[in-house]
Amino acid sequence: MRRLAFLLRPSWLALAAVVLGFAYLCFTVLAPWQLGKNTTTSRANSQLEHALTAEPVPLTTLLPHQDSSAPDEQWRPVTATGRYRPEAQVLVRLRVIDGMPAVEVLTPFAVKGGPTVLVNRGYVRTEDGGSRLPEIPPPPDSEVTLIARLRDPQGAVPDKAPFTANGFRQVYSINTEQIAAFTGVPLTGTYLQLGEDQPGGLGVIALPRRDNGPFLSYGIQWIAFGILAPIGLGYFAFAELRARRAESQPTEAGSADGDEPPPMTVEQKLADRYGRRR
Repeated sequence: MRRLAFLLRPSWLALAAVVLGFAYLCFTVLAPWQLGKNTTTSRANSQLEHALTAEPVPLTTLLPHQDSSAPDEQWRPVTATGRYRPEAQVLVRLRVIDGMPAVEVLTPFAVKGGPTVLVNRGYVRTEDGGSRLPEIPPPPDSEVTLIARLRDPQGAVPDKAPFTANGFRQVYSINTEQIAAFTGVPLTGTYLQLGEDQPGGLGVIALPRRDNGPFLSYGIQWIAFGILAPIGLGYFAFAELRARRAESQPTEAGSADGDEPPPMTVEQKLADRYGRRR
């Protein structure tokens, strides 16, 4: 045990604390963070793949009342008949479409015999590098039938409250709860995104690409780092112990044999060597 006493030195204790803390973060924070992203991405890809071949169904079968949401049916095509409510229209700021600044146009849609749902009509390009809002074509004022895809709401952007400027209500994300409070129009939790050739549609927002991304490999890497860090600490401790044993063996051997002189120091070896040359 005396040979292991060096492990209780402050430098070794500090190193052990850093290594064990790093391993703890790998297993409890970093790896779950990346694996959670992979789960979310895989879920979105699975929903999109299923939706691409699904036939449209009436919106009221998935969103029967005003408090409805359909988180397991994202991208599912639906049909809805009703009227737009342009008086509660909202713009989503700071969007980039094909590398160019734009705004997305959100207009509530009162479904006949059903709830009011927020419709993303698409995008319009902004002017003067995004500083000036363009004229936005109004939606039809008559009853229309839409074919659109269900979308999950986005999280509200912290410290970015909705506001009204230049006659437009403006927000920073498509958060249906925030928009409902801002406009005073009750909305379902899930919203709709229009495709091509739909009444009231503007610039079409393309569907995302199905890409799992690097999150699974990153998660596995963090797990590997969490395993290797303590192993590396153990290896360095063993190497230090082995070096200390190697240093102590000549001294112990010399003390065991009374006739054998103690080992010469470096200075003595040099003096003996040059003395013999002379």
